[in-house]
Amino acid sequence: MPERRPYVAGNWKLWGTRAQADEYCRRLLTLLPEASRRPADVGLCVPFTALDVCLELLKGSGVLVAAQNMHAAETGAFTGEISPAMLVEAGVQSVVLGHSERRLYSGETDRALQEKVPAALAAGLQPILCVGETEAEREAGQTERKLRHQVGEALVDIADDRLADVVLAYEPIWAIGTGQVATPGQAQEAIAFVRALVASRSEKAATRVRVLYGGSVKPENAVEILAQPDVDGALVGGASLDPDSLARITAAAGG
Repeated sequence: MPERRPYVAGNWKLWGTRAQADEYCRRLLTLLPEASRRPADVGLCVPFTALDVCLELLKGSGVLVAAQNMHAAETGAFTGEISPAMLVEAGVQSVVLGHSERRLYSGETDRALQEKVPAALAAGLQPILCVGETEAEREAGQTERKLRHQVGEALVDIADDRLADVVLAYEPIWAIGTGQVATPGQAQEAIAFVRALVASRSEKAATRVRVLYGGSVKPENAVEILAQPDVDGALVGGASLDPDSLARITAAAGG
């Protein structure tokens, strides 16, 4: 079975002026070991306006820079949107797609993701596809149904040999920004199910695809969560706004 390298990505959401991004990146680089000695890949998911600042400061450091959204189209009458080619031209390596906050506040649909995920891959971007259930859905025993639908819909047009190029992030909506955290057992169970969904398409891809956990991850709970056999890292929200916290979570990925 191929070894899956852990991945810790900090999602800044609506935070990060250019000045803040500059200060953050300089501080983070003093806290992380050299790329060859890091226990995990590290990425930052930052606002469009801070992408160039982060890309310049993190050049050669091994820290990936991701956008928080994109449109599937290359061009067109889509005011306010950013295309895959625009991100690639800027030097971006990755993009978050389908975050629950995008789904809730911006009307992001599974149908839109059917177009966005293949478009990202075709452009050479690494998609970070977010999936997860609400508290009501979990209490109703609908977690697996929700995950099956979200994963199936978003990956339906992805060739089997490219499934492992998508990073999946299981983020239970009830744990995002609430302080609630899935227990390590809950995280493992849901992420193992997500991996099984990929395996239903390709066993080979399932052994390679990285599935992250997101939902109030902090340095205090990271070790136990990241120790689960199917958890390949974390998509970190609020705690990632402190570079010291992100560095500690990255260290936790080493066990």
